[in-house]
Amino acid sequence: MQPKDLLQLTEQFGSPIYVYDAEKIKSQYNRLTKAFSKVDNLRINYAMKALSNVAILQLLREMGSGLDTVSIQEVLLGLHAGYAPEKIFYTPNGVSLEEIEEVNAMGVQINIDNLSILEQFGAKHPNVPVCIRINPHVMAGGNTNISVGHIDSKFGISIHQLPHLVRIVENTKMNIVGIHMHTGSDILDIEVFLYAAEILFDAAKNFKNLEFLDFGSGFKVPYKKDDIETDIEELGKKLSKRFNAFCKEYGKELTLIFEPGKFLVSEAGSFLVKVNVIKQTTSTVFAGVDSGFNHLIRPMLYGSQHQIDNISNPKGKERFYSVVGYICETDTFANNRRIPEIKEGDILSFRNAGAYCYSMASNYNSRYRPAEVLWMNGQGYLIRAHETFEDLLKNQIPLPIEATV
Repeated sequence: MQPKDLLQLTEQFGSPIYVYDAEKIKSQYNRLTKAFSKVDNLRINYAMKALSNVAILQLLREMGSGLDTVSIQEVLLGLHAGYAPEKIFYTPNGVSLEEIEEVNAMGVQINIDNLSILEQFGAKHPNVPVCIRINPHVMAGGNTNISVGHIDSKFGISIHQLPHLVRIVENTKMNIVGIHMHTGSDILDIEVFLYAAEILFDAAKNFKNLEFLDFGSGFKVPYKKDDIETDIEELGKKLSKRFNAFCKEYGKELTLIFEPGKFLVSEAGSFLVKVNVIKQTTSTVFAGVDSGFNHLIRPMLYGSQHQIDNISNPKGKERFYSVVGYICETDTFANNRRIPEIKEGDILSFRNAGAYCYSMASNYNSRYRPAEVLWMNGQGYLIRAHETFEDLLKNQIPLPIEATV
């Protein structure tokens, strides 16, 4: 997408607004499948927690993607978007047995990540095909909040509990069809990923009826110019060779599954805001915009850096600005960042706004959530309307008159 296209969309739909480039999503999907083209049975399950708009789900469904879901609500959205139940993978954490049973009744593949639920479910439903999530105790990820495979993580069944796990499966006669792991997000070193994969291969040898191995995801995408990213092509070459060799050892052709979220949609997204005010203090120049961490929380939550472009004045002289939002507490998108000269009324574009931006948005300060637009075939399609005051009131129930007297 060109800056002129983004400016035109803000004129058409207003600001703030999220815009997603369909072609970038498609190219990332194709890049991943090409990297693992040497694997006969490859399945991509989009991790929809990154961006769960139904139009995005439909786009990926048409490309052949399945879904990775983490809640019953995501499962329902996936079914609503036209996915067959067998194309949906359900990996919850800390949910009740009742929710897992409800999802199972929908025909979705379930993935269990703790011994207690595994034993309870296996005792009641021994014939249901189940996947098991293993915690390989491998530290990976760009932030402690998104590193989920380490020894203190709440996710997965510890690899050190494998004997206990096997005993539960033998006692319940459960039907284990898959083994799963996910070490974390923003993985830089593919050798760490390959090391964790070896742990998964070793664990898989304990189960004789597997149909697939799920390696999760967590591939790092670039957030700024010359930023480091996961070398998908090298990972594809090395892991494909090792996976194919394991299938021969195992005596059966298995399916290799990945569940990318950020990798597919992050770079496709732009978040567009309007500059409300330029405020000079004794030490800082603030550019205050018509948004806040209620719409883009990642810089405040993770310390993440999103490149900010002044698309109204892209060739202007660069100056230092702190870009801040309108939320009534510290609300900083960028500190002391070099950006082409900003004036009130300019449109700023935040890159990498496709993943964990709208999906983590809120109505904090009673602000509305923005619209979402899909840019496809040179045209902008409104895929979620801007919220209104009626949306804030929709589920609120006022006190009856007699209770206020």
